[in-house]
Amino acid sequence: MGINSRHYRVGIDNLLVLLIGGIPIAMPTVLSVTMAIGSHRLAQQGAITKRMTAIEEMAGMDVLCSDKTGTLTLNKLTVDKSMVEVVFAKGVDKDMVVLMAARASRLENQDAIDTAIVSMLADPKEARAGITEVHFLPFNPTDKRTALTYIDSAGKMHRVSKGAPEQILNLALNKSDIEKRVHSIIEKFAERGLRSLAVARQEVPAATKESPGGPWEFVGLLPLFDPPRHDSAETIRRALDLGVSVKMITGDQLAIGKETGRRLGMGTNMYPSSSLLGDSNNESLAALQIDELIEKADGFAGVFPEHKFEIVRRLQAKKHIVGMTGDGVNDAPALKKADIGIAVADSTDAAQSASDIVLTEPGLSVIISAVLTSRAIFQRMKNYTIYAVSITIRIVLGFLLLTAFWKFSFPPFMVLIIAILNDGTIMTISKDRVKPSPVPDSWKLSEIFATGIVLGSYLALMTVIFFWAAYETHFFENHFSVHSLNKDNYNLTDKDDSDKLNALLASAIYLQVSIISQALIFVTRSRGWSFMERPGLLLVAAFIIAQLVATVISAKATWSFAGIKQIGWRWTGVIWLYNIVTYMLLDPIKFIVQYALSGRAWGLVLNKRTAFTTQKDFGKEAREAAWAAEQRTLHGLGTADTKVHFDRNTFGDISTMAEEAKRRAEIARLRELYTLKGRVESFAKLRGLDIDVNPHYTV
Repeated sequence: MGINSRHYRVGIDNLLVLLIGGIPIAMPTVLSVTMAIGSHRLAQQGAITKRMTAIEEMAGMDVLCSDKTGTLTLNKLTVDKSMVEVVFAKGVDKDMVVLMAARASRLENQDAIDTAIVSMLADPKEARAGITEVHFLPFNPTDKRTALTYIDSAGKMHRVSKGAPEQILNLALNKSDIEKRVHSIIEKFAERGLRSLAVARQEVPAATKESPGGPWEFVGLLPLFDPPRHDSAETIRRALDLGVSVKMITGDQLAIGKETGRRLGMGTNMYPSSSLLGDSNNESLAALQIDELIEKADGFAGVFPEHKFEIVRRLQAKKHIVGMTGDGVNDAPALKKADIGIAVADSTDAAQSASDIVLTEPGLSVIISAVLTSRAIFQRMKNYTIYAVSITIRIVLGFLLLTAFWKFSFPPFMVLIIAILNDGTIMTISKDRVKPSPVPDSWKLSEIFATGIVLGSYLALMTVIFFWAAYETHFFENHFSVHSLNKDNYNLTDKDDSDKLNALLASAIYLQVSIISQALIFVTRSRGWSFMERPGLLLVAAFIIAQLVATVISAKATWSFAGIKQIGWRWTGVIWLYNIVTYMLLDPIKFIVQYALSGRAWGLVLNKRTAFTTQKDFGKEAREAAWAAEQRTLHGLGTADTKVHFDRNTFGDISTMAEEAKRRAEIARLRELYTLKGRVESFAKLRGLDIDVNPHYTV
């Protein structure tokens, strides 16, 4: 072909053109700048990223396992003294139970429970009044209790402990006698969304802090109320809209988890931690595979740190991108295992070290805002990647065809100018205005390369057509009255004439390639019609400046060292018009590619399989359909046509599962806020009134 028959120097020039234009040298810089600016934006929103790739994973996250306390709730506990239960020990009243609980609390560096208990005293100093502290046992996630060993005014040593009811009950000598009564009260509290705190005491006859002491006596139960955050219900609804399933992971009782889930509209399909180990006595749970149970669940109660790790591991095995929140030392393994480990505000150093993202503000809304921002960042990166692939194909294929068929040598210096102007200014895409994906997003290489190859080939073909029309025909001079670039009007055997024509063609091709190449970014950045989605001001300004410079160079510059000659303003106007016509076909071609990738184009031929599948896990949609059907049944919603679960027609379609979840969340929220019966029910449960409330509501 033409390349093999050219002079040695010309052959080197052609190789340089293909090398400079064919390697997306700006890609690492553009992607790095985009992620750096995005990371700064996330930090401003209260989410500090420790690892850049966490932004990509956050954009693809489809399951978020969230702590209840402090994330979904305020972690500002209150105790209703009138509801304190003291029927377990003789000679003990409610004030004494509160005092014992306060003695088993810290007076400094308090957690939320200690603060709530001590604040019930008239003076916090009462917690240590008249006693001498010997030893304090702090709370740990395994024992789930605190204890204080002290000497009273009579010189006798005592020990008092407060903590999780089950742990305190296991200490009690008379456990078998009071167990049923304790569980009954705990269930009564839990049905109202109240946590239970148990208190026990013992004497220490040996008078040493190491002594195990005498038998423990169960003293009483205190109800703790942790109100949900005002924005948690709305944030969970937003998460469901975005295709992110939020699962509550709590160490509290199952009934408390269900009541909190009901209040927040996130569902009550929750299970005890024992179901994760297959130890449940419930036959319906035993029939479910553990992996399937975890996928279907809205949350888990009574969870220990090791359960968190197991939940993450099994969800990842089902091809989910999992986010996990945590704050303690024991949460570190689960945070490390998760695709996105999220250390919440005021978490320990160990949790922050194991996490990928550290939150500086409390609440779930920070995480969901970070998801939206991450998807916007990822969308910018994907838009540029499609653009870069298209331009690479377009440069290599276009100039290869010109060289092969017409022995046309494009100056390498002008390719360098294109790279400097276009790739340099394209970095403004890092601040472009984009629409985040409505569903979890990821690198779909089939979509990126298919779109890039088709668009790049089309642009290369249009350059070849332009060259052919200018070099082989008289179309442009006949219709636009421009000076001729036709080969018949030049003596190609004369070196000066041949070089002049080559320089004129090089200048014209340079402008044609420069304009349409950079204009392509407006097509790749949009999912619909490019002129309907307003780009960022910086991106528009960069395009205008770069192409005005390119137009001036083509119209007025005669650079012998670069091998170009001015073609005048009339020719530049013709080239702009030609590129506008070329641009008008880019959006329809993009739609055709999207249509083909969706599988509908040849669904009958391929038995309704997608042409280029983007599914990570075959059968996932079937599981989602079954899950959604179960949720509709649970919440009394109508039966949906399951066919819609298997036909995602366009990129912008939000899954039906998210839509149904949104509906049930909205119904639960309206039921709680705007119906009289909802208010009556909440009031009745809070006060323990035994009234008959009709469970059917009209919204």
